[in-house]
Amino acid sequence: MTHRAEEVPRTVGAVFTPAPSTGPGTRTPVRRRLAALMGAVLLGAALAGCANDGAAPAETRDDGAAPAEASARPSSAPTGDGPVRTSEGMLLVTDFGADSVTFLDPSEPDGGSGRSSVKVGTAPYGVALADDGTAWVATAEGVAAVDTATRERTALIPYETDTGPVTTGEYRGGGMGIALSPDGKHVYVGVNVPGGNGALEVVDTRERRVVTAVPVGRRPFDVDVSRDGRQVYTTDHDSFDVTVVDAGTWRSRRIEVAPYGTEGGLGSWLKPHYTAVRPSDGALLLPFEGERLAVVDPDSGRVRIEGMTADTHQHGTAVTEDGTLYVVGTGPIDPAEDEGPSLTVRAPGGEERVIPLDGPHEDVAVSADGRTAYVSGGFTRDGYWNGLSVVDVATGEVRRVEAGARPLGVAVL
Repeated sequence: MTHRAEEVPRTVGAVFTPAPSTGPGTRTPVRRRLAALMGAVLLGAALAGCANDGAAPAETRDDGAAPAEASARPSSAPTGDGPVRTSEGMLLVTDFGADSVTFLDPSEPDGGSGRSSVKVGTAPYGVALADDGTAWVATAEGVAAVDTATRERTALIPYETDTGPVTTGEYRGGGMGIALSPDGKHVYVGVNVPGGNGALEVVDTRERRVVTAVPVGRRPFDVDVSRDGRQVYTTDHDSFDVTVVDAGTWRSRRIEVAPYGTEGGLGSWLKPHYTAVRPSDGALLLPFEGERLAVVDPDSGRVRIEGMTADTHQHGTAVTEDGTLYVVGTGPIDPAEDEGPSLTVRAPGGEERVIPLDGPHEDVAVSADGRTAYVSGGFTRDGYWNGLSVVDVATGEVRRVEAGARPLGVAVL
């Protein structure tokens, strides 16, 4: 029987925001006015976009099908004429605009001869790769398990949380961020409930079923785990916070992370999206607008702010073992004021290189040697494109590779 944890009252961490300095990325009055304007316009007119409250209708599956039951046998095989070998260094990308994940070779412009897709479930979002080669994928229907060696879906585990009809699009219900426990025994998935608070669902990877559901904030874009596995973090976009979940007791508490304040409410663009866990001390790193980096102590709830330089709306993050932070810039909120899409490469000491990208992007993964970054072109909003940017970190050279339909999550195999 699934255990559902009781919600613990919200606790707000102390936010320490320094006075604005001169130089790049310090137009705080403009950001605040824009947040208020966007809030009024978006809440009044219910326009689509990153600032939406998640209650907007999305496309419903034509067949009206309910989420599939968990399956212990392969239920979807790769498209193509025969078995395909999955080589080390290939990528697995979620196709948010379809119902599949795509295997591709990033060294080839068209994804290579080994490119193929596997059906996993409606509108897949995040992906997490286990040491045994299983890829766990958060879809609108449930958590899919994919054997990356055979390229078959081996399970689709339905959510315990009621997320309404299975739909597609930016505000669809179901799984968003996803992560694995360090021992590989549990998968953690942030489940969006349109119009309300979300849940962190915990899947037993051996039994392949949901064993716990913990209440979290609204639209959990990202899920991360402490290096010792004792805490799980959901980045709750529409409630301006991070939920810290104790992986031993399933008790939770929330830390407000709002460097620009919460003016504009659900209509604000200035919200948290993705988090990286810094290897050296376990601090949570949340970028905002290419201007501010929120550095969160998950134990004390203290938040301090460091400057950033990209000056663009930011989404996906990744961090390597040496502490280098990679941040995806999706493009400007206000083209007259902000810079275009980019990839920020931030050294542990805070020095930044900003590499321009062509068109909106969403998330990022980094090769094992740290030499190459793979940035998905799917984007959660309109303006996406069906490919990846492959970035040479040393030179800043960027080339494009074809991928699936609206690629979001990326895993390096």
